[in-house]
Amino acid sequence: MSVRRLDPVQPESFAFTRENLAWARETIKKYPEGKQASAVIPLLWRAQEQNDGWVPKPAMEYIANMLSMSFIRVYEVATFYTMFQLSPVGRKAHVQLCGTTPCMLRGAEDLKKVCQRKIHAEPHHLSPDGDFSWEEVECLGACVNAPMVLIWNDTYEDLTPESFEKVLDGFAKGTPVKPGPQNGRQFSAPEGDLTSLTDKTLYGKDRTFKRVEMPPPAPPPPAPPPPQAPAAAAPPSNAGKPQTAAPETAPAVKSPSPVTTAEAPVALAKVEIKAEASAIPEKVPERVAAAKKAASAPAAKSDGKPELLKKPKSGKGDDLKLIWGIGPKLEKMLNAVGVWHFDQIASWTKAEIKWVDERLEGFKGRPERDEWVKQAKKLAKGWRPDKDVGEKPRRG
Repeated sequence: MSVRRLDPVQPESFAFTRENLAWARETIKKYPEGKQASAVIPLLWRAQEQNDGWVPKPAMEYIANMLSMSFIRVYEVATFYTMFQLSPVGRKAHVQLCGTTPCMLRGAEDLKKVCQRKIHAEPHHLSPDGDFSWEEVECLGACVNAPMVLIWNDTYEDLTPESFEKVLDGFAKGTPVKPGPQNGRQFSAPEGDLTSLTDKTLYGKDRTFKRVEMPPPAPPPPAPPPPQAPAAAAPPSNAGKPQTAAPETAPAVKSPSPVTTAEAPVALAKVEIKAEASAIPEKVPERVAAAKKAASAPAAKSDGKPELLKKPKSGKGDDLKLIWGIGPKLEKMLNAVGVWHFDQIASWTKAEIKWVDERLEGFKGRPERDEWVKQAKKLAKGWRPDKDVGEKPRRG
């Protein structure tokens, strides 16, 4: 934004007309006591309208006194907002030419040349007769009708150099043209004739409509058949097995032995008894014992609920505020769900931390972020921090 300064030529005084003064007092009443300064912008705008389109220094001082503001504060507002003109403007028209990208692409530079030729070579200067002035401004919000200008409170859109000159000539003669698009189109509607939906029967009163329903969804595919159970294995066949009824082919006498065939059963029995007597029981591996112990242990709670107490042990709970991140409110919330002691928190698993965290309304994520379990393990062993609010965990 360029530097904006007050005009070197200023009137001696300023005062609202009786009508504007009544309006200003009613406007100030809309703001709470002590907030009257909020009315500075509407009052400056009314002063500009009364003073032929610009705000002189006496008007700023007048409004500062009305609102009990220092003069510099009103000066800051008037010089910051470009809507306030700080020098005299044309008596018949002050042209604000939009120079932002859409208007620039659509011919704003050509409109600027018209202003330089018909009004003044530089902005913020009066024409020789004092009737016109111009300036280049930022977007005026009618990009679809670019290029365009704002004259007083009306916009003139879809301009060409020729149509813009006609607009200026109308103000010069005292017969301004109608505001809005200058190329014949209606507001921001498309230019030219309709190119679609041109069949007039579409809008006739005798037209009938047929409701089109979506077809029903296709039925789901049939479920696959259940898997078949594997067939039982057939027992081995004895068709090719040799006959072993003869004593000479019995298993007990496969190898040469001093024992006769008749004595073989007795000798075999003695060997089996001796083997049973000398057998050593197999040692059970440690992992098997651990598995049995785990199987005999009580099942963990599937909902992740930790050990909770209806009341503290020995009638008094631990000072949970010694855990960094737990204040008086969190301590009360933990006590309410049944957590009273450091050793309870020290034994929490991830599932149990999640269970507790879901019940800490407004403090979600604190147990993991502040490492409550790690702190509780130290506190449960007798360690105490230097401060009553615990010791902030060190990370990284």
